[in-house]
Amino acid sequence: MKTLKYLLVTIVLFCTITVTPISSVYAQCAMCSLNAENSTQNGNTQGKGLNDGILFLLVIPYLAAAGLGFLWYKKYRTVKSSKSQEKIL
Repeated sequence: MKTLKYLLVTIVLFCTITVTPISSVYAQCAMCSLNAENSTQNGNTQGKGLNDGILFLLVIPYLAAAGLGFLWYKKYRTVKSSKSQEKIL
């Protein structure tokens, strides 16, 4: 029953993602976009710094989630192994 529920949720999620239309999004303000375009044409490093800053802001939430996941995994693994040792004794 549990496997059927997970399969159904997975299928619904997959269908939702594949049917949702993808549209073009312009997430930069006009000034930042103009600065990035001009710096790449003129050889300035401001655009590279802007792109590096965007990547830095992108990575931080993933690292935080991975760290929390790792700590949760270590805690769960320790509790599980201690319970199995109690059953042996």
